[in-house]
Amino acid sequence: MTINKREILNNICYTELVYERINKKLNIEFSKKQIEEYILKVVKETEEKFFKEVGKNFYIINIENNIKITINSNTFRVITVDRIERKTYF
Repeated sequence: MTINKREILNNICYTELVYERINKKLNIEFSKKQIEEYILKVVKETEEKFFKEVGKNFYIINIENNIKITINSNTFRVITVDRIERKTYF
């Protein structure tokens, strides 16, 4: 099964709690709008070879920003964003 990056970009959404979770995990203090812009930018810039679907989630690894974005594959809701070490891909 191939992952449709365009579909993810067109449908990505957020819950109220995820904004706080992202700020905490990335140790930042972005507004909701800043978080959404940042996530969209990272997803757009990430090559599709770094997209992986495991179970009910998409995992998007962006090496340049050292983050892994977890998105529900059914609802396209961002679940969390984690910092990664450069060596960790999947």
